[in-house]
Amino acid sequence: MTVVRAFDAAIMPRRCVFCGTVCEPNEAYCCCGCAAELPWVENRCTRCAGPLAPPVRDGVDCADCQQRPPPFVAAATPLRYTFPIDAAIKAMKFQRRLYYVQAFSPMLAQTMARLPQDIDALLPVPLHWRRHAIRGFNQAAELCKPLQKLTGLPILANVTRIRPTPYQSGLDADERRRNLCAAFAIQGSVIARHVLIVDDVITTGETCRQLASVVLAAGAEKVSVLAIARA
Repeated sequence: MTVVRAFDAAIMPRRCVFCGTVCEPNEAYCCCGCAAELPWVENRCTRCAGPLAPPVRDGVDCADCQQRPPPFVAAATPLRYTFPIDAAIKAMKFQRRLYYVQAFSPMLAQTMARLPQDIDALLPVPLHWRRHAIRGFNQAAELCKPLQKLTGLPILANVTRIRPTPYQSGLDADERRRNLCAAFAIQGSVIARHVLIVDDVITTGETCRQLASVVLAAGAEKVSVLAIARA
C-alpha cells in the first residue's frame, strides 16, 4: 500500500484548496501557510458560537443569548464568515467545488471536541427536495459524511424541509424567522438523546433555532450545533 500511495501522490499530489500548493503529508488539503492566515474564531459565546471581542467567563452566555435563549445547549464554529472562507463556502455550495469539504472536515472534527461529549446522532440541515434536485447535493450532508466516518455516530434521515423557503441571504433577523416558520418536519420520532445539527454557516442562528425546536419536540433531550463558520 505504501508504494501505491507514493505513486498516487506523485501523479496526483494533494494540494491546498486555498492556494494550490502541494501539501505536506501532515497537511489535510490546507497548507500551514494558509491555515495560519484563516479567520479563526478566538473568543466566542459557547451557546450560539457568536464571535466576541472580549472573552466572557465559562458558563456565561452572550447578551443576545441572554435576551433570547436558543433552544440548543451549545454551538461551535472554527472560523469566521469572512474572506476567504465566505468565498470557499459559496464555491462549495453554488459551483460544486466539493473538494473544500476535504479541507473543512478536519477543522469540524477538531471543533466538535469543544462540544458536549454525550452527542449521539448527527443531523445535517436538510434542503427542500426541489433545491436538492437542482443543486445535486446537500452541502451539510457532505460535511456530515466525514464526521460520521470519524465518530461512528448515526445520521438522522427522517427530518425534512417541507417548505421551499427563499434564500436567507439578504434577510434581516425578523425576515429570517418568518421565512423559516414551519419549514421543517420529522417523520416519526427522534430516538437520539443529544442531536448535533451540522451546517455550513451560522448567520443569525434562526435555521438552527427552528430545526432544534422541531427535533426537541420529536423526542430529543438536547441539541447542539456545529458549522464551518459564524457570521
